[in-house]
Amino acid sequence: MFLSVFLLLLFLSPACADVLSLDDALRATYSACVGIDDNLAELKKMAGINTAVTSVGTGLNVGATVVGVVKAGKDADAEKLEKLIKELHEMEDGKATATDDEMESFLTEFENSYDAAVAEIDKYESELDTLNKQSKKLGNWRTGLVAGGTATNVAGAIIAGKNKVDDDLQSQIDACRKSVKNLKDSIMQARISGTEVSEANEIASVCGEYDYVDVSKINNRGRGAMISSVVGATTGAAGTVTSVVANSDKTRNDNTDAGKNKEKSLNTASNVLAGASGLASTTATVFNATQISAIKKVASVAEKCTEVLK
Repeated sequence: MFLSVFLLLLFLSPACADVLSLDDALRATYSACVGIDDNLAELKKMAGINTAVTSVGTGLNVGATVVGVVKAGKDADAEKLEKLIKELHEMEDGKATATDDEMESFLTEFENSYDAAVAEIDKYESELDTLNKQSKKLGNWRTGLVAGGTATNVAGAIIAGKNKVDDDLQSQIDACRKSVKNLKDSIMQARISGTEVSEANEIASVCGEYDYVDVSKINNRGRGAMISSVVGATTGAAGTVTSVVANSDKTRNDNTDAGKNKEKSLNTASNVLAGASGLASTTATVFNATQISAIKKVASVAEKCTEVLK
């Protein structure tokens, strides 16, 4: 029996030689693990800020899309009035080219005689002028809203690109995990020696939860937010330029068929791009919100670990 114990101790002695004393292991765990919660708190704060930024971007782009739709309605009404005024001027000049059926339909629609319809030209031209002014103003609003949404997406991309677990923080977390592993080995050795280990056990248990959290989710979701914001910024920039061109006097004053089709196409493209930018902002907001959730899980472990160490 004596020989068996001697051989067992002889076999374990090299391994035991590498095990830290309990006090040294506790000090190493404190040095490695304390402070991680502070770094994670900064990440959580920036993710919250980015969520607010991209939410604002979503609102601006949705607003731009709505304004664009309203503008399209005004433009459609203005186009009808322009056609009507042109027909009335042709009647007034005796150059109407409408067929008998078209003339009858026209007169029936307005329920007025020929002379009464012609007398309405001033009224319709005034309405057309009002619609054009409203359309111009709505176009400017859309441009401003899309530009604002683009700016928030640019800011969101920058914040998301920086808001990640960097090499220093990752190394600190890895060092904490390693120190906890060493602490567990020291606890086993101290228990054999008859040393009180209840406090050390609690530290090892609480800080050992780092082994069950996935830090990579923080970076993955931050990367998703950055990519979405970049997409939003790109489509928003294109939408801003398109909106400016569509609402320029040169485009608006080109009353040829080709000019009108170009204006309508540019307005449609601007609305679509504003909607796409809004969708990208929404996606970025979701990524930011889920990043906060991932950070909170790791931060919860960090806070409890720091508390028990103190």
